[in-house]
Amino acid sequence: MMQAAVISEYGDPDVIVMREAPIPEPGRGEVLVRMAATTFNASDTALRAGMLRDVLPLSPPFVPGWDIAGSIVALGAGVQGRVVGELVVGRVDAAGGAAEYAAVPAESLVPAPRKVPLAHAAAIPVAGLTAWQAVYEYAHIESGQRVLIVGAGGSVGIFAVQLAARVGAHVIATASSRSAAEVLAAGAEEVVDYTAGPLPGDVDVVLNLAPVSSDTAEWMAGLARTGVAVVSIATPVPAPEAVHFTARNDPRQLAELVALVDAGELSVAITESQPLTELSAVHRRSEAGGTRGNILLVP
Repeated sequence: MMQAAVISEYGDPDVIVMREAPIPEPGRGEVLVRMAATTFNASDTALRAGMLRDVLPLSPPFVPGWDIAGSIVALGAGVQGRVVGELVVGRVDAAGGAAEYAAVPAESLVPAPRKVPLAHAAAIPVAGLTAWQAVYEYAHIESGQRVLIVGAGGSVGIFAVQLAARVGAHVIATASSRSAAEVLAAGAEEVVDYTAGPLPGDVDVVLNLAPVSSDTAEWMAGLARTGVAVVSIATPVPAPEAVHFTARNDPRQLAELVALVDAGELSVAITESQPLTELSAVHRRSEAGGTRGNILLVP
């Protein structure tokens, strides 16, 4: 038996309960992973409340947790190229990481980075893949461009700042005062306090990574009409040229992110680490605006 965090029904944070459950058996093409950590992502609150049921159709009760970091302890039928004892990281589209063990499709996993603690690697898949696709696939950021990243202090934002700076972009980041130092360390040239005044113009690309006001969305729409690339993973921008997307699972891209971590070209910033038993409290704090960055959940 194992301990798992279970969303028993859609609702407020109290619907997250710790339960004893059978350790899952890996099916064909799956491996059983002993979890080192999963993460809390800001979208998890919307998932728990039932706001994402049309795009992420999980029926309660279910175990949340998209990010996987741990060691393989058993192989299901037909699995090739994986061994018991291997340290792995990955994203699982059916969730299930918020437990002591998770049965995971082997093809969704890649070897974990060697240069960071295994638990810290859990912060890479969802946030890293979202940032990679925003920066390189949708915005096509290039050297010399002026890039405004709205919401740069979040888990996706810190990766996006690093990836944009890595190709030589001039990064202007919006962040709160408590995240400013971290955003500058990630490679931003300028940090703007979004509560102090209007956002800067004269940019080539805008990445919107945070829920924003209608006024801010309209401002970004105005930029889009002048030919500036606007890419959003949060509040859609009402302009024909703007792109709104949901990140997809891509183990090849994840392997590239891991390689950058091991090469010292990408850092994994952890804001806090909490026991899995605190998951409902983390949800409550997030909804009150009391969380930021990468939050690890350790079983």
